[in-house]
Amino acid sequence: MREGNVKKKILVIGSGPIRIGQGIEFDYCSVHCVWALREAGYEALIINNNPETVSTDFDTSDRLYFDPLTLEDVLNVIDREQPEGVIVQFGGQTAINLARPLHEAGVRIIGSSNESIDLAEDRDRFEKVLRELGIPKPAGRGVVSMEAAEQVAEEIGYPVLVRPSYVLGGRAMEIVYSREELQRYMEYAVDVSPRAPILIDKYILGKEVEVDVICDGRECLLPGIMEHIERAGVHSGDSMAVYPPQSLSPHLIEQIVHSATRLALRLEVRGLLNIQFVVDSQTDTALVLEANPRASRTVPYLSKITGVPMVKIATHIMLGRTLQEQGYRGGLYPDSPSIAVKAPVFSFLKLHRVDINLGPEMKSTGEIMGVDTDYPRALYKAMVASGIDVPTEGSLVATIADPDKPEALPIIQGFAELGFRVFATEGTARFLQEHGIPAQAVKKLHEGEDNIEHLIRSGQISLLLNTLSTNKRIEREAARIRRASVEAGVPCLTSLDTARALLLALSARARGEPFALATVDEYLHAPGSLKGSALHG
Repeated sequence: MREGNVKKKILVIGSGPIRIGQGIEFDYCSVHCVWALREAGYEALIINNNPETVSTDFDTSDRLYFDPLTLEDVLNVIDREQPEGVIVQFGGQTAINLARPLHEAGVRIIGSSNESIDLAEDRDRFEKVLRELGIPKPAGRGVVSMEAAEQVAEEIGYPVLVRPSYVLGGRAMEIVYSREELQRYMEYAVDVSPRAPILIDKYILGKEVEVDVICDGRECLLPGIMEHIERAGVHSGDSMAVYPPQSLSPHLIEQIVHSATRLALRLEVRGLLNIQFVVDSQTDTALVLEANPRASRTVPYLSKITGVPMVKIATHIMLGRTLQEQGYRGGLYPDSPSIAVKAPVFSFLKLHRVDINLGPEMKSTGEIMGVDTDYPRALYKAMVASGIDVPTEGSLVATIADPDKPEALPIIQGFAELGFRVFATEGTARFLQEHGIPAQAVKKLHEGEDNIEHLIRSGQISLLLNTLSTNKRIEREAARIRRASVEAGVPCLTSLDTARALLLALSARARGEPFALATVDEYLHAPGSLKGSALHG
């Protein structure tokens, strides 16, 4: 405290207007940060300009500045209030992007320093840190010119994953399959990230894994590891994820914990760090994709299911308290007795002319959590809550790209065994029939009336399975079909991983397994008691 019992002030920078990739999850983090600051005896100030958030409620902080999150406006608030410093870790990418200009203006960044943030955000510098530590990553490097981009892509081979620095929600992130696509991409990406390098990596089709690290500079606490259900290529915000992981080997978990800890310590993180890995199935190795030196959208999800108050712990670390002083030890926190599935929520019906196919650029507008003591039941709850409310029997229509047909076969077979009637476009129907699955052929859009779009809009279909094609004409028709499914209220899945998960969930429901209806606290602290009256069919 200062003389005269005047409290020290700290300014928390919010996330600004809700946008795709940056919504209520960061509002949660900002609010919990403010609560922790006030608990520690500080006067907590917030600058944010979103009327729909709790952080801008009149009684959340000691003082609210409802101003745009521009450098000029933030500096005006700092000049007026003279805080001890600012916290940028809980306002998503908008707040993190203010770290450098605020640092250059002489403002103290509380928590991870501007240098630490830049090491993680700048694709080129981050790649050098990984090389220095010997932590594996997909082949590739950062570039700043078209010529260098072409050279790297030719060296590592197509397809490649291209990503700018300092962007939100996977903006301008793409999987590129040819030199012509790369040339078109680079013209656009330079506008998105004009001053920072663009990273070009070998695209690896594997399982993605995500971890949030709380670091005090000496020790690292990992509240949990999340395993994505969709394979690499779908943005983490659009992927379903399960905690604790269901298929990772002890060797992989050990490697992830080791790499995450070394990376957080090398980056000199004080607070939170989110790291995303992709598992190379050929070598059983977890490769680092990227690290975000801030709270991620998974922080509320992990905090609720593990019982670890992540934002509170991170805030106290920023104020000088270690993990041990807060009663925590470094390492991987013990797994929760329950299983939680995170599922994205989309608003495609309200977002006109947006194709619903999923890729590296984020499209979801929120997320939900399904919890149970069993993975298929947790999965079913998550899917129903996210809008994929498919009955245990009905009709599905499938239009599957040729490379995906062998993988799709057992999934569609599973739906047929559940009692689903199968419709499919001509090529897919023929393939299914050849493998013993009765499928009724339907016309494509260009083949005349009574086609697949008419079937979807007729109300006869419960589910659409459509995998993406590289043929532009086929994909143009597929986009119309997907849009029709949105307008008709028919769930559409473009990932076979999601379809496989749905089949698993519906199979559990069809078997009549009981579903526990309980609060998150009951799942966390007394899962054994859920075997009684809380169970419902």
